Amino acid sequence: MELGSLLITGIPGTVLSEEVKETLDRLKVAGIILFAHNYENPAQLAELINEIQTTRGDYPLFISVDHEGGRVMRFKKHFTQFPSMYELGCLNSPKLIFEAHSLMAKELRACGVNLSYSPVCDVWTNKDNKVIGDRAFGHDVDIVEKCLSAAIRGLQTNGVLGCAKHFPGHGDTLKDSHYDLPLIKNSLEQIHAREIKPFIKASRSRVQFMMMGHLQVDAIDEEFPTSLSEKAYSLLRSSSKFQHIVVTDDMEMKAIADRYSVAEASVMALNAGADIVMYRNLEDTKTAYQAIQEAYKSKNLKKEKVLQKLERITQVREEFLQNYKPIYIPEMENSFNSEESRLFLEKVSELKEKSDK
Repeated sequence: MELGSLLITGIPGTVLSEEVKETLDRLKVAGIILFAHNYENPAQLAELINEIQTTRGDYPLFISVDHEGGRVMRFKKHFTQFPSMYELGCLNSPKLIFEAHSLMAKELRACGVNLSYSPVCDVWTNKDNKVIGDRAFGHDVDIVEKCLSAAIRGLQTNGVLGCAKHFPGHGDTLKDSHYDLPLIKNSLEQIHAREIKPFIKASRSRVQFMMMGHLQVDAIDEEFPTSLSEKAYSLLRSSSKFQHIVVTDDMEMKAIADRYSVAEASVMALNAGADIVMYRNLEDTKTAYQAIQEAYKSKNLKKEKVLQKLERITQVREEFLQNYKPIYIPEMENSFNSEESRLFLEKVSELKEKSDK
């Protein structure tokens, strides 16, 4: 049983050390999440990803990154720097959103990245919410729905999987789950009427991943945060009819890490309904892997549940990652900050000037 396929991990540095390579070979994780500390330039990134993929098993790994546009883009130099999604959403043009995400996907794919943790499906309803803020497409659920559908199509028609986040909606919070556990006091009726609707739209738009946020939503579960709550995962599946992969937000965020150990939280999340748990630190990933193995052996993590998760993961891999081939670095040169990107940014600037008048 490849229990490592229930994990996505971060790795240190810009090159793959023999120690890290051995760990990835042994764990056979589902994928890697990349950060700014893994990046120097596109050629180096492609070399790193090529090396990571040598550790794969039957299928290529998910190579993922937070690449939303605006202030959340891990790769800066050489990559096109897009406006925030709120700025683009204000122009009320799904076509522009599609173009932006097509361009993002082409640059990511050129390096070997195949999964972007976007689009943000949160509705920015709390004006004082800084953690989401202009990462959202707008204050109105209809605008968010239109934009996220275009974003998913832009990514996935250009070879990069999308991930709708952060279920069940992070737009009406004040606290940042990186540092504390946000509390949402809305009723279940309010949550259904506003926060969940974009995730239903994302599911209908054939997004392949959804991310469960670290949120305390008493209307859903008074005892556990959503990422550890069976009720929250059940709500995600039942409300959106989503059949693909549910991944947790980074489990090292203090919303979880200050309250639960790595070992208990990883098993709790999988038992609650997560298909993949994510850790940015490889040491914590190894701890989680050991805990998952022990839970499986002791039948605290049921074989039937694990098989369902692995089936969902395999289905996405078979459909989208089958045609894997290593990145040929000399062909990458013209993939970044292209003329197409320049013309797109000029068009956005002109439209913003018109809308400001």
